[in-house]
Amino acid sequence: MIRIIDLKLELKDALTTEQEMTNLTKLVLFSCKLNASDFVSLTINKKAIDARRKDHIFFVFSVDVSVKNEKELLEKGYRNVSVSKTSSYREIVSGTKILTKSPVIVGFGPSGIFAALLLSRRGYSPIVLERGLDVYTRSNQIQHFYKSGEYNDEVSILFGEGGAGTFSDGKLTTLISDDRCRMVLETLVQSGANKEILYLNKPHIGTDCLKEIIKNIREEIILNGGEIIFNAKVTNFIVKDNILKGVVINNEKTILTDVCLLGIGHSARDTFEVLHQLALQIVPKAFSIGVRIEHPQKFINQAQYGKFADASNLEAADYKMAYHSKNNRSAYTFCMCPGGYVVCATSESGGVVTNGMSENKRDSNNANSALLVNVTPNDFHSTHPLSGVAFQKEFEEKAFLLGGKNYYAPIQLVGDFLKDKQSTSLGEVIPSYKPGVTFVKMSDIFPPFVINTMKEAILDFDHKLKGFAMNDAVLTGVETRSSSPIRMIRNEFHESNISGLFPMGEGAGYAGGIMSSAVDGIKTAEQIINKFKSVKTN
Repeated sequence: MIRIIDLKLELKDALTTEQEMTNLTKLVLFSCKLNASDFVSLTINKKAIDARRKDHIFFVFSVDVSVKNEKELLEKGYRNVSVSKTSSYREIVSGTKILTKSPVIVGFGPSGIFAALLLSRRGYSPIVLERGLDVYTRSNQIQHFYKSGEYNDEVSILFGEGGAGTFSDGKLTTLISDDRCRMVLETLVQSGANKEILYLNKPHIGTDCLKEIIKNIREEIILNGGEIIFNAKVTNFIVKDNILKGVVINNEKTILTDVCLLGIGHSARDTFEVLHQLALQIVPKAFSIGVRIEHPQKFINQAQYGKFADASNLEAADYKMAYHSKNNRSAYTFCMCPGGYVVCATSESGGVVTNGMSENKRDSNNANSALLVNVTPNDFHSTHPLSGVAFQKEFEEKAFLLGGKNYYAPIQLVGDFLKDKQSTSLGEVIPSYKPGVTFVKMSDIFPPFVINTMKEAILDFDHKLKGFAMNDAVLTGVETRSSSPIRMIRNEFHESNISGLFPMGEGAGYAGGIMSSAVDGIKTAEQIINKFKSVKTN
């Protein structure tokens, strides 16, 4: 295959998929001086929007083409033409050590899902233990909480099938470069995702579509010999002479195993405590805290696309910005959800936590993003390995108290925030958070360094995206679970200081999103495959 990059199509030439493919083919033939008879096929490799000039927005593609005489095309010396580099997953050779019991995977978020999928495909019959519910039951109970305000500790968007990412946006962007990313994307497409995620520059799936996709992956794992148990909280680990012997579920049942992959997510605080008591090596790590900021989506579209804001083939616009303060703090936007919602991500009674999500069409009235300030272990109140957890709780509990002790979220209009004045009424932006909101001053929740850095950042971002500091934009607090507050120390084989215990994913401190967590789960499963024979071959 031949890779051709930097092909540009006007918006009007890509109104439908059929029109897009037809015009790309014409563009390839024209730019490479090919006859139609030379052409065999074309596949899109990458597609992005170039919106740097608001008066001229277009799509940029790279494509893989098959032609009858590839050597002749390459010899023409076009700067944007080269041999296509394929990215495919390479299977790991199984080890020789005998594995007499099924490996256990704790947590069925991205790392747990893809670790279980790979191990099941290779015949290792993994047992997955998920403290939460299956994805549809979970979704129904979360909706009940949003409507009624009746909180249940065992129902959270942070736990359950699919993990926290199920109720975010299904964002698949990542900064890592790894062939395993392609395996993740292809698996998602095979399980029902739109094949566009294979080539879009900023792929996403949407919470509504993720539910069925995750269910389909679960069914494949079971078909391959894996087992998935919901409502199965791991409450203890059986360890003798620093060697794992088994896990305890719900303080009742013990499952014997020599291998446990820990994909427990960044909010499994009770499990963190159990592991700390077992002397698993844990260190506190930096993360970020702040709020969600909501604007009208039509405003973001206008700011980013100008006169093309209503173009039918442009997705809801997003943004990503960062600010570095003179106080050595950084503020940045994170997990931006176009046409989305601010959601309650509380995982413990007596606290309020927010997150953002969008559905596939991203057609809600509001855009939202986290607006976060970095914190480090030097900000925590002790050197305890779990001091970051205590730091998070401090702000979550304040938000709960000021919100009214009913899981309403504290809010403040941006104009009032910049003046340190409590808001009294809403303007153009209607908060999307449920079950409800309460007016507060964010300065009554966060320390001055967070407040001052956010204020500076908002004004700076207003220069980059005019109107970002609009008076009616809404700040909703608090967002404290941007990433794990700990790192579980592991060696080059992903094994902790407790033999047989393999930390992985975001909760262990080794990932930051769906893609990187899934890839870390695959890498950890590979370590098991590389060391042991499959259960079927024993």
